Amino acid sequence: MFTGIVEELGEVVAVEEQGASARLRLRGPRVTADARHGDSIAVNGVCLTVVETGDGEFSADVMAETLHRSSLGALTVGSPVNLERPLALGGRLDGHLVQGHVDGTGTITARHDADSGTDITIGLPEGMSRYLVEKGSITVDGISLTVVEAAEDHFTVSLIPTTLALTTLGTKQPGDPVNLEVDVLAKYVERLLGASARNAPQPLGEALSQQSEATR
Repeated sequence: MFTGIVEELGEVVAVEEQGASARLRLRGPRVTADARHGDSIAVNGVCLTVVETGDGEFSADVMAETLHRSSLGALTVGSPVNLERPLALGGRLDGHLVQGHVDGTGTITARHDADSGTDITIGLPEGMSRYLVEKGSITVDGISLTVVEAAEDHFTVSLIPTTLALTTLGTKQPGDPVNLEVDVLAKYVERLLGASARNAPQPLGEALSQQSEATR
């Protein structure tokens, strides 16, 4: 579990293709300071398992499903990446609860820079807009952000200078893909409401009518 508060702007140092999967080697001295084999580190919002560590770098395997659902397949040597270690019990929850399970990729469609910050509009994959609400939370490339505008096919976020300086969104431009993870609470609510609707008792008249039809 993560918070969406990026700890370090890392860098891809090697990409090894392994059939349908790949192994990434990434530099991140801060997040690897106490990392061990089997630990989790979020890379652009994707929870990956540490395979090896050393000299401020770590390696992680990326399966075909992850490459398909996220933008990690587009990473090359030198690509900057947002890195975050898991939330420790008793730590501060500064962002929101993030699983590191990407729901899909969006595309930046517009960027407006100003002295006070930057507004970015991101196109949504089909079916994802129902999980977004204005002033709600969304994770973009592993960054916990607040939704400013939630539309049917896009949403907008506002970025403060600190976010621009310390994350990959500082250099992202229209046309660039980003990993999206919606608030998991929205998905649970949707499933629970759907189950409640399916299991709701029928009105007596409707139930008798269906029973009558079945006996004909």
